[in-house]
Amino acid sequence: MTRRHHGYALLGAVVALIVALTATLYAVVAADDGTPAATTVPGGGPHGASAAPVSAGTWVGSWAAAPVGGEPGTGRTGLAGRSVRNVVHTSMSGTRARVTLSNLYGQSALTLTHASVALAAGRGTAAADAATMRRLTFGGAVSVVIPAGGQAVSDAVALRVPRGADVLVTTYSPTASGPVTYHPRARQISYTAAGDRTEDTGGGAYTGQTPYWRYVTALDVLSDDSDGTLVAFGDSLTDGVTATTGANRRWPDVLAGRLRGSGGAPRYGVVNEGISGNQVLADGLGRPAENERGVGRFSRDVLGRPDVRVVVVDLGINDILRNPGLADADAVTGGLRALVRSAHAHGIRVVGATLMPFRGHRGWTPARERVRQEINERIRSGRVYDAVTDFDKALRDPYAPDRLRPYYDSGDHLHPNNQGFTKMADTLDIAELSDGGSAAL
Repeated sequence: MTRRHHGYALLGAVVALIVALTATLYAVVAADDGTPAATTVPGGGPHGASAAPVSAGTWVGSWAAAPVGGEPGTGRTGLAGRSVRNVVHTSMSGTRARVTLSNLYGQSALTLTHASVALAAGRGTAAADAATMRRLTFGGAVSVVIPAGGQAVSDAVALRVPRGADVLVTTYSPTASGPVTYHPRARQISYTAAGDRTEDTGGGAYTGQTPYWRYVTALDVLSDDSDGTLVAFGDSLTDGVTATTGANRRWPDVLAGRLRGSGGAPRYGVVNEGISGNQVLADGLGRPAENERGVGRFSRDVLGRPDVRVVVVDLGINDILRNPGLADADAVTGGLRALVRSAHAHGIRVVGATLMPFRGHRGWTPARERVRQEINERIRSGRVYDAVTDFDKALRDPYAPDRLRPYYDSGDHLHPNNQGFTKMADTLDIAELSDGGSAAL
């Protein structure tokens, strides 16, 4: 080769390298969602070559839970030296999986040296199906550092995830970091173990039990059999605080079953973004705010989920119950309309629920009942949502319509029991859940 030709070859290689680096930089910037970015720590390749190659399909939500706050008692050391094995329940099948881990309420960086995902060996167990154990990686590295207020999304792993399955998401942190970002009313038992037991397939080391989900906020799957994601957005009525623990009887769970079993129904992954005590307009305490108001968290918990087509909103009762004075129906419905406008800007259809009765609950007053009726009148008029599901009419006592029907009442006169959650899911009109466009509100 002549010197000139050698120079041309060298110049071409430099240009190609610049183009590749530019494309990589663009991809990183384009993926930035505004939260502090996690950093990866080299530590060896993935166990069993679990990182998945690119393949056809659409990423959809199979499970999710909103981060609610910092777990009490974990502010100084977090869960250093312990493995956390979260049990989550899928609503959509897929051939690849990825996990989102959150340090939203941490006051210091969270270092995770190992994380894994596997199908559970059965219901109510910390044991994993050994053939499905996959080590999670983050940008190709087995360790990740998630800054305070940030989150990390794992690389995709090759894992055939069925619908209606329990999946184990396990993390291990060797160093102090707190508070732990958690979802307190999971209605699901998860597990903890001393030491790094992330890839244990047996459950014997997992002697600790917890009613919380910790760190994990989403499980997405790559599916070629899905029409997108449906998000259930609400308060304790959606969170399912009175559903039977471990039975997956919250109304979004029951709805996911309806969609799987109904011919012609849209094939949605259903994810539950309910937070107990959540309001449309008011935050909880702290910085960042715990139990963040609906209009504040909508971007993260709805728009941040993959391929969302429809959101079902059941929110507003806590604005009535927890307001020290009297809730303003104009302000509450104005906040709900703000959610709808945000959804419409992203091409998402919004189905809204009427507020169910609560006479007999300690917070009920005639004045609050009038506010509930006024909000429901506006919702039924079609001036708030694209479509309406009338939970109030479906679950109220026909002989005392300001009360829940006793058959659906958990006993506190506010929250439904399992039968009530089933009725809520059955009340939703499947045809209204199709991606049929947005109303002119």
